[in-house]
Order: sequence, then structure tokens, then C-alpha cells
Amino acid sequence: MGILAEKALENHKKKKYNCAQAVACAFCEKLGRDEKEVFEMMEAFGLGMGTMGTCGAVSAMAAVVGMVGSDGNLDAPKTKKECYKAMKGLTEKFKEKNGTVICRELKGIDTKKVIRSCDGCVQDAAEILEEYLDNRE
Repeated sequence: MGILAEKALENHKKKKYNCAQAVACAFCEKLGRDEKEVFEMMEAFGLGMGTMGTCGAVSAMAAVVGMVGSDGNLDAPKTKKECYKAMKGLTEKFKEKNGTVICRELKGIDTKKVIRSCDGCVQDAAEILEEYLDNRE
């Protein structure tokens, strides 16, 4: 496990960070982002956006992709397609590993069969992001 995945898991185990916050905040220092701002921004993404929809750890992957991939050009952005393509690939990797990106399914709410723990989802998302960032450098 990479150092940022370890940090993400450590964040989540503190019980103060939800899954989305744990992942996104683990990358703040590397990305030069303010952790408090990212923590606030990611809060509503936990618990599958509060609806047990898309896993918060997967949502955090999208936030990190945007933080590293966006050109930040408010007048004429040119990076959206690249960010969408990157996120599609990362989502596919998470889905290959876990079978789904849906929180309700991962937690086995309807089937009573847990596919992946929250800690496991946090670790997987952070590992996938670390690999993505390593390949960008």
C-alpha cells in the first residue's frame, strides 16, 4: 500500500473523516490544497452522497482528478474531456476490483452480503489514485 493510501485509511479510521473526506484529504499536501477546504467540500459526498448512491471514495477520486487535471480556466476550459476520460478509467478500475461503485451494493444493504468495507473502499480508491498520479508524473 502506498503512503497516500495509508494516510487515507488512517484518516478514515479516525472516525472524523467520512470516506470521501478520507481519500481527498489524503492528497491535499501533495496537491498543494488546503485540507480544511477540501474536508468541507467533500462532506456531503460520504455515505454515497447521503443516499447510498455512488461510493464517497469514488466521488473523492473525481475530486482529486479535477484538482490535478483541470486547467482552472473559467473563460475557456480545455481540460474537461481529459478529466472525464481519466475518471472513466479510474471508475472502471474500482469497479473491476469491487464489482460496483454503488455504496448500497458495496455495503450489501439489500443482499446482506457485504462486497467491500468502507475502509476497503477508501484504500482501493486511494491506491488507484496513487497509481494514476504516479503515471502522470
